[in-house]
This record gives sequence, C-alpha cells and structure tokens, in this order.
Amino acid sequence: MTDPKRRWLEETYGPAVKKHPERREHFTTLSGEEVAPLYTPEDLSEMDPQRDLGRPGAFPYTRGAQATMYRGRLWTMRQFAGFGSAAHTNERFRYLLKHGVNGLSTAFDMPTLMGRDADDPLSAGEVGREGVAVSCLEDMEELFAQIPLGDITTSMTINAPASIIWAYYLVVAERRGIPLDRLGGTLQNDCLKEYIAQREWIVPVRPAMRLVVDTFRFGSTAVPKWNTIAVSGYHIREAGASALQELAFTLIDGLEYVKWGVEAGLDPNEFVPRISFFFDVHSDFFEEIAKFRAARRIWAREMRERYKPTNERALVLRTHAQTAGVSLTAQQPYNNVVRVALQALAAVLGGTQSLHTNSLDETYALPTEEAVTLALRTQQIIAAETGVADTVDPLGGSYYLEALTNRMEEGFHRHLREIEGMGGMVEAIERGYPQREIVESAFRFQQQVERKERLIVGVNAYEDGRGGGIPTLAPDPAVEARQVERLRALRASRDAGRWRASLDALRAAAVSGGELMPAFLECARSSATVGEQVAVLKEVFGTYRDPGYY
Repeated sequence: MTDPKRRWLEETYGPAVKKHPERREHFTTLSGEEVAPLYTPEDLSEMDPQRDLGRPGAFPYTRGAQATMYRGRLWTMRQFAGFGSAAHTNERFRYLLKHGVNGLSTAFDMPTLMGRDADDPLSAGEVGREGVAVSCLEDMEELFAQIPLGDITTSMTINAPASIIWAYYLVVAERRGIPLDRLGGTLQNDCLKEYIAQREWIVPVRPAMRLVVDTFRFGSTAVPKWNTIAVSGYHIREAGASALQELAFTLIDGLEYVKWGVEAGLDPNEFVPRISFFFDVHSDFFEEIAKFRAARRIWAREMRERYKPTNERALVLRTHAQTAGVSLTAQQPYNNVVRVALQALAAVLGGTQSLHTNSLDETYALPTEEAVTLALRTQQIIAAETGVADTVDPLGGSYYLEALTNRMEEGFHRHLREIEGMGGMVEAIERGYPQREIVESAFRFQQQVERKERLIVGVNAYEDGRGGGIPTLAPDPAVEARQVERLRALRASRDAGRWRASLDALRAAAVSGGELMPAFLECARSSATVGEQVAVLKEVFGTYRDPGYY
C-alpha cells in the first residue's frame, strides 16, 4: 500500500470507527483474514487479468466452468431428501419433482451410512431417523419406484459403503432395462473427509482408498455419465473448519484421489473429468464467492502442472453446493429463511453447477413439505426474479472479490506445502493434522461468538427468547419394526446358494486385489444386504479405530 493511500485511509476511516464504537475495531472474514476498509487497483497490482481471470469456460476457469454459465443452462436445483422407509422417501422425491426439482439427492439414515443393516443391534433407535433406511436391493427398488432413472440425475450422499449402495442403484436400472451408460448422477464416495470430519467409516484409510479407486475404474467405462466421487468440503466446514481450511483440505483430498488413481494405472483423461466437488456455502458473502472462484483456478492449475491432460475437461472443477446447515439456529427459526437465501445467492454468484437450499426447520427435525417447498422456491426466485443469472460472473473484477480470491489461492498453497511435506493427505490424516486444525478452528469461532466478536442474530444479538413455534415432521415409530421384518422375510426367501457364492466372490476379490464392483453387483443381484457385504470387507481389511488426534 502506498503512503498516500495509507494516510487517506487513516484520515477517512479512523474517525468513523471512533464515532461508532458499536462497530468492532477489527474486521475479518470468517477465515480470520483481515478486511481492509477499501480496496483499490493497488490491491491487485500483481494480478495479471489474462493469466488469473481469463474468460468463462477457459483456463484457468476463475470466471466459470462453462462459457455461457446460467445464460445457457441454470444450475441443477437438487433438494436433499430422505427419511423413514424407502416408500416415505419415494413420496417426497415425487413431490419434489412435481414442484420443479430437476435432480434428486438422497439422504441415508445413520445405520446405512455406517454399513449396518436395520436389524443390527447397533441400529436400534436410528432406523429411518436422519435419512432413508436402505439395507438391501429391495429397499432401493422401492426408493426409486415410478422415477425415470434414465431421465433424471441422482446424487447419493453415501461414503463408506458407497460401492454397495451404488451397485444396488445400478442393478435397479439393469432390471428396468435402462443401459448403464445412460445413467447420470453423483456418488459422494469421499472416504478421506470421513476420517477428517464426518467420522462414518468401516475400514482403515488405505483399503477405503482402494474401494474409491475401484469405482473410478468401473465408472469410467461402464457408467461414463456418472460422477464417481463428490469430493466434499461440506462436512469439513460443518465440523468447524474455516472457508480457507475447507477449500484447502477439499482440493488436497481431490489431488490425493487423482494420485491414487494414476498410481493404480488409470488414465486421468478418463477418470478425472468425472470427479466432482461439494462445497458448503456459509454466511460471509464475499468470502464464499471467492472460495468457489479460487477453487476452479487452483484445480485447473494443479491438474495442468501435475498431469498435463489432453482432455480439457480434466481441468474443470464442477461443484455442487449446499447452504450451511451449521449456520441455522433454533432461536428465531424464520431467520433461517434469510440466511439460506443469502447463502444460495453467494453460491450462484460463485458459479455452482448444482445447489441444495436448507429448510428453516432443520434444527428441529427433517423438513416438512411446506419448509422444503419454501427452500426450493428460494432458488427459483433467485433464478427467475433477481437477474443475477443473466450475465456470467457479474462480480468479476471487483477489487475486493479478486483480492479475496487471490488470498484464498495463497492460503491453499500454504496448506498444500505443509501436507505434501508429510507425504500427502493420507499420511496427514494418519498423523491427525487436518483433524486438529478443524478442532482448533471450531474452538476459535465459538470463543468469538461467546465474546460477541461474531454476532449471530437471535443467538448473541437481538435476542428475544423466542424459538420453536413452527410445524415439524414427526418420525414414524413403526418404520424400524417394518424394516426388521422386511429383512427377516428377505433372508428366508432368497436363493441361499447364490447369496453365499456372491459373498465368497466378494471375499476372494478383496483378498486378491481384484476388481470389486463386479462382485458388489452380483451381491446386489443375490439380495446380499449392506451389513453382510460390509462384514466381508471388515473381515479382509480390518476395522478402523479412531486414533483420537484431538
């Protein structure tokens, strides 16, 4: 900063702070980056617009993954849904499609996420509570009954047992005569963020990476329109990471997956274009927009430098986004509508390809139809009434936004150097590095809230003692009993010989290092349950024990 500018800022903004003591003395983003009172061309003096910005749809993709962005096609409005039985969730899916959703997103219950069947003793009390219960192929068939799988895209938020759940979906399509190369969708399938943040795992880190690479191999040939992974920063952010940590750890996870795929003999020109990303959208409006723009630029540069792909699509970071669940409050819950609208607007201005907007009641329960409709209408109003989708990257060139984008990229490289110095993300996780960083970040944020350095309306500012008073969705207490009885009937009626042979083949493939997806598909066809297949994987690979790096 030049001396004249410094003097002008001190003369202009210093007295303003003194006159208004209710304004905090130091202004920072949620990541802790200092925010200056004014940004000018001097803050971008080292930036080359041709090198660092370019045009939308062209390297380094800072301004957008596609040249026309939303003028050519709006983002996919993909509302997350899943509760109770497969039949309950199927009804919600069809309701959402009727009201304008153009992509489905599936939430599974905790037993399914942990690779347990509904009748496992550890599943008691959790079946269908936080998502839909899926223990077998028959559940998946009911979940997607009357839904045109060849015409819509489906996202599945499942990680540790992702291969098993995906196999069920593929076999449902197979039984309907839908070619696998016609199917489109996304499998979250991100094991690394489980060990970093979400903590839903079944086997140790390295065999879990093998499962992921196996889906890359199978998907790139058999299901070429499917994104075989959505590298997720969402759960990292929800665990307490800052925006910068979310950006850095997510992209470094992505680089780790590519490294493992290439080391397994896969061609990055074939499997990398089917890697997608999934980011949180929090409340610091400009920081969130900058995060999306920096992510595209970093990914394009890292892919080009490391692998020099001939397929340009391997350089393009495509992302889904979801508004920040952790920002929703039980106090004054209607404030959540405003939070979600602003976060959704930031995602759109950041250039997301797909978006989920949270419902105002999610701090209390799974969303009601009325709440989820309002969340969807929020996206539709942004698309139809605000004009923000009429031009590409409308905030591009903003001194503040470009400075934030540059600082995000610089911060990423600080984290990258540290993690690569450990040998990569797998080694960093085994040392507990990202876990500790997130815990410390969450602690700092909570301290700021308690000291009122960060204001949350209705929580530590403008409080009125009001909460609740909104309709909520009550879980069906009979779901668990019905699911347990359904599994009992399945086990009694299936072809025992074929079932046993499919699990033996899965075990043999796991032991030998062979391809696993064909074995998972045969297990699906033979009605092997999620828990039965996970038991085979644990038998071969062992179980993961949290090392307690906190």
